[in-house]
Amino acid sequence: MAEVLQIFVGGVLLGAIYALIALGFSLIYRVTGVVNLSQGGFAVLAALAGYTFSQQLGFSLPIALLCAVAGTTIAGLAIGWFTFVPALKKLSNANVLMLSVGILTLIEGFSLITWGSQPYSVPAFSGERPLEFLGLRITTQTFWILGTALVIFLAVWFLIASTKIGKALRACSENPSAAALMGIDVKRMTLLSFTLATLIAAIAGVVVAPTTTLQFNTGQLFTISGFIAVVIGGISSFPGAIVGGLFLGLVTQFATAYVSSLFSNAIALILLLFILIYAPTGLIPSKTIRRQDVREEPRVWGHLTRLTSRTAWTAASVGIAIAVILPMLIPAAYISSLTIAAIIFLALIGLDLLMGYTGQVSLGQAGFMAIGGYTAGYLSINYEIEPIVGIAAGIVLSLLSALVLSIVTLRLRGLYLALATLAFGLLIDSCAIGFIDITGGPSGMVGIPSFSVGSLYFDTPMSMYFLVVAIDILVLFALFGALRSSFGRALQSIRSDQMAASALGINIVRHKLAVFMISAALASVSGSLLAYSFNFLAPEMVGTARSLELVSMLVIGGEGTLVGPVLGSVLLTMLPTIFQPLAIYKTFFSGALLIICFLYLPRGMYGVIATMMTRISNEKPVANGHEVVEGGAR
Repeated sequence: MAEVLQIFVGGVLLGAIYALIALGFSLIYRVTGVVNLSQGGFAVLAALAGYTFSQQLGFSLPIALLCAVAGTTIAGLAIGWFTFVPALKKLSNANVLMLSVGILTLIEGFSLITWGSQPYSVPAFSGERPLEFLGLRITTQTFWILGTALVIFLAVWFLIASTKIGKALRACSENPSAAALMGIDVKRMTLLSFTLATLIAAIAGVVVAPTTTLQFNTGQLFTISGFIAVVIGGISSFPGAIVGGLFLGLVTQFATAYVSSLFSNAIALILLLFILIYAPTGLIPSKTIRRQDVREEPRVWGHLTRLTSRTAWTAASVGIAIAVILPMLIPAAYISSLTIAAIIFLALIGLDLLMGYTGQVSLGQAGFMAIGGYTAGYLSINYEIEPIVGIAAGIVLSLLSALVLSIVTLRLRGLYLALATLAFGLLIDSCAIGFIDITGGPSGMVGIPSFSVGSLYFDTPMSMYFLVVAIDILVLFALFGALRSSFGRALQSIRSDQMAASALGINIVRHKLAVFMISAALASVSGSLLAYSFNFLAPEMVGTARSLELVSMLVIGGEGTLVGPVLGSVLLTMLPTIFQPLAIYKTFFSGALLIICFLYLPRGMYGVIATMMTRISNEKPVANGHEVVEGGAR
């Protein structure tokens, strides 16, 4: 009995931590209708700042914590003012979600530059000696966390329920348009909600810091945990955030104690997928329901860039020539990185088809890379199966996974679909770590042979590069042909307006399923080639961080172009290799570029280049959509 109570206390403590992060998610979502995935980043930023002030600068603990929380909140205010608030007017809710990924990446990059990659430990506020009560051992930090959580919950409840600001926030959550007509400054309320969420995350970070090891990327763990908790409890419900956090903490602790710590996250994620499918509003839905009789979210998907046929063929010829000649002009040390960029581009083609052409946000693309890579590697190592057969097996398994995921998420759209794909990617991460006998666990799968076809071996960087480039070109030509048909026009209609597309007789479900399957297959091949190229595959190579990096590469290169993402892939893969002393800046640079592209370069690098090419060729836009079509309509 004492053991169960000890686990229960640990679950409540963990749940309080999750609930604090989840509360910030809920606060922003209630006002804006957007999930802000940067919450965990602010928590870790405050925790690391607290470490610096207290341990390195010698400030007293209260002053150090106050400086850390205040500094992080001011930083959140500035970031919200210059990025999040302007984005709500320019971007769709799905793109704001991805913008918040850029903010999280930016914070991680800043933390990496400032504190490095080494772990940090913060001492407990009241000493390390635990208290013993009725056979239970409870750390003193537990009381600080539970007390802080209680104070914050009561403060937020009072603010929302009993103040004019709270009434304004509630009005914005129900109907921003009507709130604006009533004289409420919706922009200011949005900034206030972002700042309050940052404040909550900062307080949570400094209080929780003594219970965990801090690194620059720990924010992802906080974000994921808070995200799971708030979706389980109810993403627009404050009580739901609390209940979801406590529920998740208890499930995680008991699963760790009685199943395995390696599978506790997988159990939580399966629970999350179940909630998303059967109760997307959570266990405790909000009593405040956003009005659905008004169209709040603008259909802002940016500009899709198209070239005339003559310019496109000229650009394709030049591009192929560059791809063939480039490895002969650069140092041999860079060819491996160029090969990796080409392999990742294959996954990006599928992601662009899904997001750029069909408008379906996916945050779990690397999950299919993992399925393909581990399947092909396992078969090649243990059964000496030909790599081409291993790749085919990976494709089949990825297609089956995509089919199952599509069937169970048919009821989901927009934000909830994006969250479901993120949960899927996280679930694959947990399986890659947990199935040690198959994947090698955290250490990775070693001994994967080089790719070969019969007696033809691609065991050098140069040979592997040309193989991957040939596959990329073949896939691009095949897809460009398909997209010029009625299939492509149907996808672009779905991206522009699903209701209108359905009214025109387009089978929405069938087209979405087809695109999702194609995207999964291409990601699977990419993961397999990555494994054969490295002769090794580890969870971090095909994990959730890779999925978020793929989104960055896609947006930076240019959505809805198929070829544009190669620019993002080459840029983010090659620059750290070329400028080794500046490699530490890659994460910060990626986040900043993602934010800039969303806010100021909606067509990405490809759009800028295509516009210049169009001006040079002096060709005017034509009505058939081969040059530049705005708003996604065809």
